[in-house]
Amino acid sequence: MSLEIIIQTLASGILIGLIYALVAIGLTLIFGVMDVVNFSHGEFLMFGMYSSFWMYSLFALDPIFTLPLTALFLFALGTMLYKLIIKKITNAPMLSQIFTTFGLMMLFRGLAQFFWKPDFRTVDHSVVSGAVQVFGIQVGMPQVTAGVGAILVTMGIYLFLTKTRAGAALEATAADKEAAQLMGIDSQKMFAMAWGIGAACAGVAGALLSTFFPIFPEVGANFILIAFVVVNLGGFGSVIGALFAGIIVGVIEVMGGFLIGPQYKLALVLALFLAVLMFRPQGLMGKQ
Repeated sequence: MSLEIIIQTLASGILIGLIYALVAIGLTLIFGVMDVVNFSHGEFLMFGMYSSFWMYSLFALDPIFTLPLTALFLFALGTMLYKLIIKKITNAPMLSQIFTTFGLMMLFRGLAQFFWKPDFRTVDHSVVSGAVQVFGIQVGMPQVTAGVGAILVTMGIYLFLTKTRAGAALEATAADKEAAQLMGIDSQKMFAMAWGIGAACAGVAGALLSTFFPIFPEVGANFILIAFVVVNLGGFGSVIGALFAGIIVGVIEVMGGFLIGPQYKLALVLALFLAVLMFRPQGLMGKQ
């Protein structure tokens, strides 16, 4: 074991952690605005990966270039789902909300298996294929691109929430729905926007992942559990908290797998989840 290997492993953990953060941001945004836990969020990532793959396979369009189209497609899907299904359960008991989003997860996964079969697919030759030297450490170019893309999208979401009227309306709705309505803010539009942006974040993460990660119907399950850990660690509703928490979880997962054993990676992440629940249930940047 050398210092170079440790630094390279640490870099890999940071890069995958940024992807975890991007997936978790959409999840925490939906929960922060609506108090609804979306178990189908991982399937948004899966649709983003398949969207990128089919545009690559059918039209030879690289996932990096079609990323805006993927984001728009997932935004439209998230908004449509809210208006057709989620809107009807916003005032329902939490158990009904959980069963609904869990049912959507199973439905989307089943549809993907029916239409695209359970085969593993890959994007073979992306424009970001290969490796790159960063401060003497060799890392995959797809991972670096995905990490940079995740940072840019995260910062874009943060600036949207803090610097625009629509973002301020979303924040106000998340803070106090009744007070926001009294100020003239249409809560239904805010809920639909939250679902659209949340789905788009997962779709962008899927598009970035498609350049180096296998694509299959159950791929969302590999990320949604960790996304819940990231959301809990960062604090429900906190975008910046999700960013830092994603990096922490990615580093713990990769470094733990390297130093202890790959079979213990998920166990370490879940141990972190339990520790947060016990000692700081509001997360790093969550409110008391």
